[in-house]
Amino acid sequence: MKIALLSDIHANRQALDACLQHARAHGAQHIALLGDLVGYGGDPRYVVQQAMAIAAEGGTVLCGNHDALAVLPPAALGKSAQTGATQGASWSHGQLSSEERDFLAHLPLTAVVHNVMLVHASADAPERWRYVDNEVVAGQCLDAALRHHGVRHVFCGHVHKQMLYYRGTGHGLMRFAPMPGVPVPVPPRRAWVATVGSVGQPRDGDTRAMYALLDTSHWQLRFERVAYHHAEAAAAVRATGALPESFAHRLETGR
Repeated sequence: MKIALLSDIHANRQALDACLQHARAHGAQHIALLGDLVGYGGDPRYVVQQAMAIAAEGGTVLCGNHDALAVLPPAALGKSAQTGATQGASWSHGQLSSEERDFLAHLPLTAVVHNVMLVHASADAPERWRYVDNEVVAGQCLDAALRHHGVRHVFCGHVHKQMLYYRGTGHGLMRFAPMPGVPVPVPPRRAWVATVGSVGQPRDGDTRAMYALLDTSHWQLRFERVAYHHAEAAAAVRATGALPESFAHRLETGR
């Protein structure tokens, strides 16, 4: 089984299409979206509709913090202070239909697919939206997955970075920075946590979209980078007339 793991799409139509095309061309049999379908980008309706289609076809779709914000943005709660993220959430809320908002509202925080746990943030209290960005937090995430779900492998999004944390001979986890497109052996006997990066808003100076492809037949994991029409995605942000210029600039620079 080949499982494509996509996270942090952030309403980026062009990046989502490119990653799905790449994944299917490389034999993906199950599509899993690990949350943050919306926020920042200019095409929230398109992305949510694609997610609904993926779910209807048997794929997995999880909730991210930006999805939760889009269902009930701070403005709807009477909060006056608006950050860029909450501004994007408020705009996305107005763009989505009631059916699309209802879809987001009922997405689960976690799922287990082929004995692999999927979560947007951390398996340790996923509703708190903790960032799995170091060995200590990754260890807590893995311990929670083992304790509550009996699984030894976890995929996370949220941090917009691609990283593998694995348990070697010692108790703590070790960090491994993967190379795009190079298969990494992930033996089922070894416990690990992977962050799959961001499809729709890379932040490492590389404009290419990110996702991961797990082959459970051979237990190999590939962290992919996919070129897409990021200038078109930036233009879609500007065309809204409502989202901050910084959202478009980030897509053009990857930062």
